[in-house]
Amino acid sequence: MRYIVTGGAGFIGSHLVDALLARGDEVVCVDNFNDYYAPARKRRNVALALEQPGYTVAQVDFRDGEALERVFATHRPQRVAHLGGMANARFSVDHAPLYVQSNVAGTVNLLELARRYDVECFLLASTSSVYGSSPTPWSETLPADRPLSPYAASKRAAEVHAFTYHHLYGMPTTIVRFFTVYGPRGRPDMTPYLFVDKMVRNEPFTLFNAGENLYRDYTYVDDIIAGVTAALDAAFPFEIINLGNERPVLMQRFVELLEQITNTRARIKSVPTPSTEPPITFADTSKAQRLLGYHPQTNIEQGLEFFWRWYQDEVLNRT
Repeated sequence: MRYIVTGGAGFIGSHLVDALLARGDEVVCVDNFNDYYAPARKRRNVALALEQPGYTVAQVDFRDGEALERVFATHRPQRVAHLGGMANARFSVDHAPLYVQSNVAGTVNLLELARRYDVECFLLASTSSVYGSSPTPWSETLPADRPLSPYAASKRAAEVHAFTYHHLYGMPTTIVRFFTVYGPRGRPDMTPYLFVDKMVRNEPFTLFNAGENLYRDYTYVDDIIAGVTAALDAAFPFEIINLGNERPVLMQRFVELLEQITNTRARIKSVPTPSTEPPITFADTSKAQRLLGYHPQTNIEQGLEFFWRWYQDEVLNRT
């Protein structure tokens, strides 16, 4: 099977690429290697994949429809996993046009080409942020029509476009909503990296409401990838599926675990929780369990240990 994976040099995308290559699939990584964070880190994410015969990198921005079409025409993918785009809810508040260009217009470019090149399955990576501050646990039946940030709004808009393409053209389409993914290769703007980076430098970091009454459904990246590959293999006509851990972690507990694992003390600067942040994220994964046989295997203690080992190799041993 030949796949296009957008964002294939990023955090989750590079893990998906590795998983697909390991089972013998061909993968075309579409990534523009932008400088939102260090491109060198993305190059290291794909270093092992570059040694595989079934792997190709296309350094293309999927907002560029003409360049993207050349990739489709050359490689003729059978399935597309669209994991690329702009993340970070708080950053999106002051950069809303960028999120529309990348997450909405870029997604439409991919949908249009997937239609024209008869792609057998289109998978769109979305986010739990689309649920806003709805009562938890969050199930796929909720309307998800009151997002709290431009980021969340852009991802919900992409979902709606994906349904429209399915409705008009019958393209098998699956939307997977990720819940607070973490693990090796995590971006520098993500909470585990931010906190650990400050802790090892004995610097203070910001924690909303001192971590009180703030919960996140942390989901280890390998568990996310298991769900994504199962969804790609199933090629449903149209489904929206939560991929989470179904075990929200109190942020105070999260920091305590990091202190234990890194053997350092956290210097916390408490600030009010911004309006972009719901008090809790909590996945109802019963649909994923039923359709995909999805059962996360990694608890938060194990996952943070794995992240810490990667951080030491990637950051501390490189400085």
